[in-house]
Amino acid sequence: MFPALEDIAKKRRQLGLKQAELAKIAGVSQSLIAKLEAGTFDSSYTKVKTIFDVLGRLEARVKIQERKVVPNKVISVQKDEPVSKIVKLMKDHGYSQIPVFKGNQSVGSISEKTILRQILDGKDLAQIYKLRAKEIMEEAYPKVGEDAPLSLISSLLQTYQAVLVAKKGDAVGIITKADLLRILQPEVSIYMYKSVLSLLKSKWLLAVKLQANTPCQSLGHWLHGS
Repeated sequence: MFPALEDIAKKRRQLGLKQAELAKIAGVSQSLIAKLEAGTFDSSYTKVKTIFDVLGRLEARVKIQERKVVPNKVISVQKDEPVSKIVKLMKDHGYSQIPVFKGNQSVGSISEKTILRQILDGKDLAQIYKLRAKEIMEEAYPKVGEDAPLSLISSLLQTYQAVLVAKKGDAVGIITKADLLRILQPEVSIYMYKSVLSLLKSKWLLAVKLQANTPCQSLGHWLHGS
């Protein structure tokens, strides 16, 4: 069941959208939005559903953007420290990547892939463990301020494995892809739940159409796949 049609205008204004903007996103005309909000047009089920689906997705996106990703404490190594220490830190803290520093300055990064690449190059473990971080490190992770928006962090994590959070130039935290997934998990769970309900509803409607005379017990078995 849909919310009242009057909610279209309310939700649109809360999202800061103009009628034309909502119409473009929903793939309908601006005049349709105007008539629905004014209550002077009885639109089809499909079009109204599309509009409310768009508003729902935009509301969820806004809620995500308002959240803050809590950075983890920076676990790092100095550029002259051996790979053996890096592997131990990864194992002890459950990290798959470590930033490399020169004093307080971030100068590189090392991940599990970095170390695996050394193995693929033909080096044995004893040899790899003796290498210094500076000999195998890759590009340093980008830095963002403490108030960086989630959209910026998400964009950077599409390219980098982690993002450093800086305060007055010094790294005070680190955010990884796993941290981002944790903050998105509630929305993912809700989406999956709605998808399952939609699938069950579609299956039930199809069963009713194809087997209108089917006894309730048999229809129940069909819905459960038995």
